[in-house]
Amino acid sequence: MAHPPTPARHPRAAGIHGLTNGLLAQSPTWTEIAEQVHGLLGEAWICAHNAHTDYRVLKAHLPNWEPAGVLDTLRLAKTTYKDLPGYSLDALIGHTAPDLTAAPAQRHRATYDAYATAQLLITMARHYDSWDQLVATAVPPGLPGTPEPEKDFPIVMSSRSRGGR
Repeated sequence: MAHPPTPARHPRAAGIHGLTNGLLAQSPTWTEIAEQVHGLLGEAWICAHNAHTDYRVLKAHLPNWEPAGVLDTLRLAKTTYKDLPGYSLDALIGHTAPDLTAAPAQRHRATYDAYATAQLLITMARHYDSWDQLVATAVPPGLPGTPEPEKDFPIVMSSRSRGGR
């Protein structure tokens, strides 16, 4: 948690996430913790529900950081569980019923949501035969980790496909 440069102006968000201006004022500034966060992230894969949002925020604050890859549980869920009425984190928790008894904090708190997202990823990963298959489904196009056809799936051309006989 970091102290924002300006006070939060959304009381509803404080009600959902429990982050009050008083609590945030006691936190270090981003400048004070950016290097530590960069070091913790390293070149790890990250996983998030609706990952474009988290990736965009992280890149805005850590422009020189690049994860090994980005897994999106929302994207993965839409392929794994077709035709669900909703794909919010709450809806998917209800559908998959992962064990969240060890989850820290409570719903809509960062640690809880991160734990629930990890459990959801583990649950959905059981539907895939390999890491490559999971990555091909869960990594949003254009984000790190996206399979590169020429590199990850070499194209073998026969003489016929090149116009030969």
